[in-house]
Amino acid sequence: MKRQLHLNLFISGKGHHEASWRHPDSSGLASTDIRYLQGLTQRAEQGLFDSIFLADQLAFQGGGAQIGLEPLTALAALAVSTKKIGLIATASTTYTEPFNLVRQFASLDHISKGRVGWNIVTSWSAPAAKNYGYETQISHTDRYAKADEFMEVAKCLWDSWSDDAIVDDKKSGKYIYRNRIRTIDHKGEHYSVEGPLNIPRGPQGWPVLVQAGSSDTGRQFASQYAEAVFTAHMQESTARAFYSDLKSLVKSRGRAQSHCLILPGLSPVIASTESEAKIYSEDLNGLADTNEGLARLSSRFGGTDFSHLPLDQPLRPEDFPDPATVESARSRTEVIVGVVRSEKPTMRQLLAKMSGARGHYVFAGTPEQVADLIEDWFLNGVADGINLMPPVLPKMLDVFIDEVVPLLQAKGIFRTSYEGDTLRQHYGLDRPNNVFG
Repeated sequence: MKRQLHLNLFISGKGHHEASWRHPDSSGLASTDIRYLQGLTQRAEQGLFDSIFLADQLAFQGGGAQIGLEPLTALAALAVSTKKIGLIATASTTYTEPFNLVRQFASLDHISKGRVGWNIVTSWSAPAAKNYGYETQISHTDRYAKADEFMEVAKCLWDSWSDDAIVDDKKSGKYIYRNRIRTIDHKGEHYSVEGPLNIPRGPQGWPVLVQAGSSDTGRQFASQYAEAVFTAHMQESTARAFYSDLKSLVKSRGRAQSHCLILPGLSPVIASTESEAKIYSEDLNGLADTNEGLARLSSRFGGTDFSHLPLDQPLRPEDFPDPATVESARSRTEVIVGVVRSEKPTMRQLLAKMSGARGHYVFAGTPEQVADLIEDWFLNGVADGINLMPPVLPKMLDVFIDEVVPLLQAKGIFRTSYEGDTLRQHYGLDRPNNVFG
């Protein structure tokens, strides 16, 4: 089959620009109003998107404009108000137990009839650690070690039921084959889980496994487990290097490279002319709060105070902690320091870049320019698809669907109708075999 572009809608607040909530084009509904999420998801389904994605934070951070519903709860509501589109949510391996989370995702896969994905995170936030009873943040290395064992347990629990375990034969009086349901008897360094799961295997076997860490450790984890990867890059060159490196790692694991899709974030401001798009972008940046931007940058670097740095003086890598020493979002800090090293922006300029999409690729242009950019990335070793991050919602999603999607379809790289019913089918992924047979 001809390779097809994948589109995921990343829903966050009233849009991915930190000042989106102030813009007149943003929704008047609260981000905690389920009708808001339902409307965006249904609109993305009309645009034939593969999936939508809800991120999560386990602590209150920043000015509060990005607050939202707990994502697994929200997915259940979205599952019954849509029919085809995939539904992905973030959940942490650091601050939950495997049995609970595996059971929740199995339930969601049944509710959605096979449209669920799990964005696996290890939770870098220091305030989150304190919300779960830890005095200090768990180290980057230890979080990933725990996540490895978590995934081993999760897969065994999903597979603890054979696909044919349920008989449901009224005449014979037999409901299940008990010998087709097995304990897993896991005893490891971090978890002790007997099993089996108390819900049958879902339509997809497992949810689609998604990952977003781009550090060296994160890439190794993704190469082993991830079937789709959301990644943040502020420059095309680093996105291309990441794509090549991760695909090589996937191949070295003996996995098919097509079974690990890479979807870099793209936050486009789209208007009928390039100048109009840039004016729109500048207006958005003018609504941003410098102090809030500094606070968000500080949180990325584990609480480092940047307020002493002049706003209009070129930055140096030495102005930032070494990303290798950061125990929070290490991959994002590497992106930020990389931009400082290559572009030498002022703090004001860096905050403007960050305000658009927190370290993802921002772009302002016409529908044709956006479609050409996506096509170039797709055909030239940068992306298997796009994690679309509209700066203002629902405005920029509507413009993308109405004006960019038809151009991608005309180029022959994006679907004109859904051909499958599950997220695995949308992504071209196999249903995993049950390890127990």
